[in-house]
Amino acid sequence: NDATNLILLSRLSLEVREAVDSDPIYGPRSDKERHNIGIEYELLLEYTLNNMGIPFETEEQLRKRGTAKTPDVLLSCPVGLKVRKKKPPHPIQQSPSHIPGNNFEKEDEYEWKIICWIDSKALFGDVDTHTNSVLPQVETYVHRFGPGLVLYWFGHAPLSRLGDSHGDVVVVGGDLSRIFF
Repeated sequence: NDATNLILLSRLSLEVREAVDSDPIYGPRSDKERHNIGIEYELLLEYTLNNMGIPFETEEQLRKRGTAKTPDVLLSCPVGLKVRKKKPPHPIQQSPSHIPGNNFEKEDEYEWKIICWIDSKALFGDVDTHTNSVLPQVETYVHRFGPGLVLYWFGHAPLSRLGDSHGDVVVVGGDLSRIFF
């Protein structure tokens, strides 16, 4: 009867709501939290670049110009970065430090790369996410704007395990100001 169906639907509705609310990884609440964290780190990227005096256009500005696929920032002119060379896979991992010039690293471990854009990722760059999600996304930027940089704010897997689109994508982790100075 209708009353029994209404009770079952109400109970089912309540159980679905509880399941959605209790899912800390794949639920709508966690999706919204991840999105908001991503926006916060994009703003941090813009703030840092502004403080460093590096001119750029934001994703929003690029969209207003009619650009469909946009990185988080498009640098107004290309910038050269000194980055750690990508090494072949090795069973013993090297120090995760990316600061050129400390006493334990050699100058020949670094090379200069030109970047035209930066894409901010407020996550850890694991091999699967980088290979299947991030790299296909940023390769569209390489085709439109030239070489660029993916900034994983929470670090990344060893560079030897991450694709770099034939050298056109620089992958770094951590604090942006360390990379430019």
